[in-house]
Amino acid sequence: MEGTIGEVRMFGGNFAPRTWAFCEGQLLAISQNTALFSILGTTYGGDGRTSFALPDLRGRVPVGPGTGPGLSTRKLGQRSGLETNTLTVLQMPSHNHLATISPGAVANVSVPVLADAADIPDPSNASLATSEDTNGSEVKTYSNQTADATLKPFTAPVSGNVNINLNGGSQPINNMQPWLGTYYIICLQGVFPSRS
Repeated sequence: MEGTIGEVRMFGGNFAPRTWAFCEGQLLAISQNTALFSILGTTYGGDGRTSFALPDLRGRVPVGPGTGPGLSTRKLGQRSGLETNTLTVLQMPSHNHLATISPGAVANVSVPVLADAADIPDPSNASLATSEDTNGSEVKTYSNQTADATLKPFTAPVSGNVNINLNGGSQPINNMQPWLGTYYIICLQGVFPSRS
């Protein structure tokens, strides 16, 4: 199968054809593959004196080097990416959690009252205040009867703790696109490419 030296193809067989090799990152001797070394150099590894490496495309998807519109720069021979990733808090989108207060939960509420004498007889839209009779004696201001009015609405500070259960298991998520296993092969001997 003739090809251009350094050409990479997908191959559906389970062997590398003659004059081709699997792209598995293996080291080759420069002395036996001078033409291919002159094209690849040490882009994919090797010491550059006695050896150089073929691309390793096992479990990887090739991507064109350079910068596409709105994309990051990729360099020839650069490797990146993970099959799985565990998200951190900084990577998560902004979101809320619903806090459910169980029936019978207790909160500390400070109810504001007026310490001066009361000046109106109707509790509707009013605040609690001290009551006095005509002799200056305090009058009872509370009752255990069923309430029949509401006090003037007010804002009151509430203190306490609300526990929100942790969610998630900190398990890695899969980053893999749908895939099909097939071999990448590289041409070791063939037509030497001319530069354009």
